[in-house]
Amino acid sequence: MPAGAVGKAEEDVVLNVVVNGFWGAREEDPQAIAARWNATLARLEDIDKGTFHGWHEAGDGVPADPLLTPTVPALADYLVRENPGPDLGVVGYGGSLWAQNQDAAKATSNVRAGGLSPYISRSASVILRSHTVDEDADVVRRTPEILAVIGEEWDIDAGQVYDRPLYRTVAEHFGLRNNDPRCGHAVWLSERRAALAPEGLPGTSTPAANGGLVIDLTYGGTRTPSAETVIDVNTRLRATGALDPLATPFDRAKL
Repeated sequence: MPAGAVGKAEEDVVLNVVVNGFWGAREEDPQAIAARWNATLARLEDIDKGTFHGWHEAGDGVPADPLLTPTVPALADYLVRENPGPDLGVVGYGGSLWAQNQDAAKATSNVRAGGLSPYISRSASVILRSHTVDEDADVVRRTPEILAVIGEEWDIDAGQVYDRPLYRTVAEHFGLRNNDPRCGHAVWLSERRAALAPEGLPGTSTPAANGGLVIDLTYGGTRTPSAETVIDVNTRLRATGALDPLATPFDRAKL
């Protein structure tokens, strides 16, 4: 590849949006992880079937990567095949699937779950990237709903929706590490975090069945919050302890 080609390719990306969630210590076997993942993928397809179908096992990111039709047994088998190491009881299981469909952004679904390590955070994410689809796409408008899916199916501690510039702005402003809780275009707060959220924040607040809360600064995808607004919301949430990091070594999954 010619020098500079990678940088040029990154410049050509017009969409790079991440929806993710983190939690602490929760031991789960491949079957339990697969059940959560399968439910996640089914709900993603309900949100946008044009984007979230035709999943491939992560490999070279090309159509020759093996197709995987999501079922609990298929996902459990994939997790076992993908994680052959001797320390799975400590580090847990990781996996990644991708889908690239006509006129849709490339979607990637990543998981890292299980294991007994008190120092490794667990996570689930959905990434949307495209050279042609932009942030006006319906699937992007519905990313706060995707955050709710991740929050409910993985019972996460905290999560967010962001694009790369916003992520850098918030991280640099507050000096955050990668897995530190923060608010992006939307934020998920687990039950105890939600109880600490101050009143009067902008956006819409939607309670989840498991006690979590999604605060959506896009008002259902109808507007894009300014960086100043996101910084202000982070400041207010941090002041009440709603975005406190989960203490390490982890002795629990959530605050």
